[in-house]
Amino acid sequence: MPLMGAILEAIHDKLTSAFRPERLDVEDDSARHAGHAGSRPGGESHFNVTIVAEAFRGAPKVARQRMVYRALAEELAGPVHALSVKALAPGES
Repeated sequence: MPLMGAILEAIHDKLTSAFRPERLDVEDDSARHAGHAGSRPGGESHFNVTIVAEAFRGAPKVARQRMVYRALAEELAGPVHALSVKALAPGES
């Protein structure tokens, strides 16, 4: 497993705890945003998340995103500038 930064690890751990996902991919996309608003030296400011969990079944896209944002409220209030979320129920693509 590749080394994870502290913020990426916190995101991964909190989403795992909150949703018990079948699949969880957390990508630090900060390098692509270097020099843009919200970027920080050392990265860990922009993330992409793909999560597949039963908790999302039947929920609209916006509700799914809000569920993820609630789980990551502390990170979104501080070090995370941008979070792209793809939240799916099992069997969705």
